[in-house]
Amino acid sequence: MEFFRKKTNIDFLGIRKITGAISLILVIASFVCLGVKGLNWGLDFTGGYAIQVHYAKAPDLSDVRVQLAKAGIKQVNVVTFGTTRDVRLTLAPKNAMQEMVVSHAQKTEQEKLQQTIQTALGSKAKIMSVDYTGPDVGKELANRGMLAMLIAVIATMIYIAMRFEMRFAVSSAVALAHDPIIILGIFSLFQIRFDLTALAAVLAVIGYSLNDTVVIYDRVRENFRKMRKAPVTEVVNRAVNDTLSRTVMTSGLTLLVVIVLFVWGGPSIHGFALALIIGVIVGTYSSIYVAGALAVMLGLDRNALLPQAKPKDGMP
Repeated sequence: MEFFRKKTNIDFLGIRKITGAISLILVIASFVCLGVKGLNWGLDFTGGYAIQVHYAKAPDLSDVRVQLAKAGIKQVNVVTFGTTRDVRLTLAPKNAMQEMVVSHAQKTEQEKLQQTIQTALGSKAKIMSVDYTGPDVGKELANRGMLAMLIAVIATMIYIAMRFEMRFAVSSAVALAHDPIIILGIFSLFQIRFDLTALAAVLAVIGYSLNDTVVIYDRVRENFRKMRKAPVTEVVNRAVNDTLSRTVMTSGLTLLVVIVLFVWGGPSIHGFALALIIGVIVGTYSSIYVAGALAVMLGLDRNALLPQAKPKDGMP
C-alpha cells in the first residue's frame, strides 16, 4: 500500500545544510534550557507523597486545589486517577508540611499530612491510601533512566555497525540522541512535569526512530546495487523517497493515536502522550533529514556496503 500514487522525487539532501543547522540550533537550545531551567522532575524522581482520594461524585479539580491552598498545601499536583471520582495528589515533603500546626507531636509526618488533607477536603472526600517515596529512591530512578537512554544509544550503534557499517552506526546514534535531547529541552522550556511515564515514552521514541532509520539504511544498501553509477547523494535521496509512503503512513497513524491519547486520556498520562507526540514528529524528521545526511557527510560510499569481488589468482 502506497500513500503517494506516484513515486516522489524530493531532494531531501539538497537542503541538508539548512536542516543540519536547524537540528544543531534545537539541540543547543535544549541543552541551554536544561542547564538554566532544568527538568520539572515528577514525584517518581524527587520523592514525596502520593495520596489517592475518592469522592462520591466527580469533584472540580480547581476547587480541590483551592481547598488545599487554604490549608497551606500550595505546591501540589492534582489529577484524576482511574475514574473521574478518584483524585491523585502528589507533593514533596517540604511543601506538604510548610504551614501545618504541629499540635500532634506524637504523630508521624504522614499521619499529620493525612489529617490535614482530610480536614481541608471535607467529609465528601475519603483518603484511600498515602504512599511515600524517598528522595534517594528518586535519585536512583533518575540515574537509571539516563543510563537506560545511554545504553540504548550505544546498543544501537553496535547493532547498526554489525548490520551495515560504522558511518551508519555513528550517524544513527547521533540521530537517536538528537530526539530525546529535543524532547527533554521542550519539557524543560515549558516546565512540564517529567515522571516515569514520560521517561518510558522517551525510550519508546528511541526504538520508534531507530525502526525508520534502519528501513532507510536498508534501502540505501539495495539502491547501491541497483544504481551503480549514481552519486551517493542521489542514492540516499532515492532511498528516502522510496520509503516515504511507509514513513508517512506509520508516523501519521501513530501520531493520530497519541493525540487522541493526549486529548482524552486524562491528566495522569499527559506527560507520556506529549513526549510521544514530540518524539514521533522529531523522530520522523531525524530519520529523513539527519541520519542519511550525516552518513553522507561522514564519507559514505558504496565500497563500505557492497561485497568486494575476490581477486583472481591466475591459476587454472
